[in-house]
Amino acid sequence: MERREFITSAVLAGVASSAADSAVKHRTPDGAKDDRQYMLDLLARMARPVLSSMSEGKLQAVFNPELSPTWDGRNMKVAYLEGFGRLMSGIAPWLALPDDDSAEGKLRATFRQQALASYAHSVDPASPDYLLWREHSQPLVDSAYFTNAFLRAPRQLWDPLDANTKNRIIEEIKGLRRVSSPYSNWLLFAAMNEAFLLSIGEQWDPIRVDLAVRKINEWYVGDGWYSDGAHFHFDHYNSYVIHPMLVEILEVLLATNATFNSLNAAALLDQAYKRMQRHGEQLERSIGPDGSYAPIGRSLTYRTAVFQPLGLLAWRKRLPPSLPEGQVRAATLAAQRAIFRFPSNFDENGFLTLGFTGHQPKLADVYSNSGSMYIAAESLIALGLPANDSYWISPSLPWTSKKAFSGGEFPKDYYVEY
Repeated sequence: MERREFITSAVLAGVASSAADSAVKHRTPDGAKDDRQYMLDLLARMARPVLSSMSEGKLQAVFNPELSPTWDGRNMKVAYLEGFGRLMSGIAPWLALPDDDSAEGKLRATFRQQALASYAHSVDPASPDYLLWREHSQPLVDSAYFTNAFLRAPRQLWDPLDANTKNRIIEEIKGLRRVSSPYSNWLLFAAMNEAFLLSIGEQWDPIRVDLAVRKINEWYVGDGWYSDGAHFHFDHYNSYVIHPMLVEILEVLLATNATFNSLNAAALLDQAYKRMQRHGEQLERSIGPDGSYAPIGRSLTYRTAVFQPLGLLAWRKRLPPSLPEGQVRAATLAAQRAIFRFPSNFDENGFLTLGFTGHQPKLADVYSNSGSMYIAAESLIALGLPANDSYWISPSLPWTSKKAFSGGEFPKDYYVEY
C-alpha cells in the first residue's frame, strides 16, 4: 500500500477539528453564506467520527452501532458498510471540489485523504475494518452507495487508489452478483454497481441494467412518482433510491455510449430528469413554514435524505424554473435545521443515532441500525457546488408553504403527464 494514503491521525484530526470549530463559531441562522456554513458544519459532524477512525482501521473498534429494538437478526457488521458507503455517496460531490487554502479547503483535503485510506481498509481482508461483503444480501444495497461515490467523484476518489485496492473493490462488487434482487428498488442497486464497472472500463452485465431501467419505468405511476415494485408505497424511497439512482445510471450509459437491447439512454434520461423535477416540486411544497415535513412511511429515520432529489437537481444545474435556487436552498436548509436542532441526533461519540428528530429508537425498522442513518448525508449533495456558485450566493426566497401560510401569493399546482 502506498504511504501517501496513510497520513497520521493526529494531523488529520487536528486540521479537521480546527476547520470545523471555526465554522461553528461563525454559525448564524440566516443568510445565504450562513446556509452553506451550516451545511458544512453538518457534513463535518457526520463525517469526522467515521473517516477519522476508519482511515486507521479502527472504526469497528470504536463504533458500536445501535440496533433497532425489532432487529431481524442479520449480522450487525453490515452497519459499517452502511455507514461508510452511504456517507461517501452523500459527501462525494463536495470532495470533488478543488482544494484551496481556506478552512473549508483544508477540511476537504483532510477528509479526502481519510476517505482514500478508508477505501483501502474496506476491502483488505487483513484489516480490522474489512467490510461485510460476502454474507447475506444486504451488502448489495450499500455497495451501490459505495460505488455511487466513485461515479460522483471519480478523479478524487477512484483514480488515486492504488492498483491493489482497485482490484479488490472490483472483485467485491462483482462478487455481489450472487445476490438475487427482489423486484423492488433493489434492482437499481445491482444496476448501479454495473454502471460503475462500465464507467471504469471493466466487464459489466448489461442485463442487470436493462432489467432495472425497464422495470422502474414500468412501475411509474404518474405525476413524478414510481411504485416500489408492483404495489405503490407511500414513503420516501423515490428520494432515497429511485429518482437519483435511475438518473445517474442513465447518465453513465449516455456518457459511455453504451448500446444494448433497444434502450435509448438519451431519451430515457431526459424523461427521468423531467419526472425527478416534478417530484422535486412536490418535495419543496412538502416543507412547512417552519421547516417541518410529513413523517410518513418506512425508513423515516433516514431523516433529510428525503431531499436528495433537490440536492442532485441543484448540483446538476437541472432545477426547473418553478424552483429558483434561493428558494430551494432556503427550504431544504429549513428542513435540516428543523431535524438537526436536537442534540440527541448524535451520540456521545459523535455517531448518528436511531431516530427522526433525535434519538427515537422505537421508530427504527427491523433492518435499521445507526450505520443506516448515514444516508442522511444525501441531503448534503448541494455542497458539491462551490461557495461562489449562484446556488449559494443568490438571495434566500420564501418557499411555497411559507408563502402560502403567510397569506401571500403562491403558484397553483398541476399534475404532469410525462
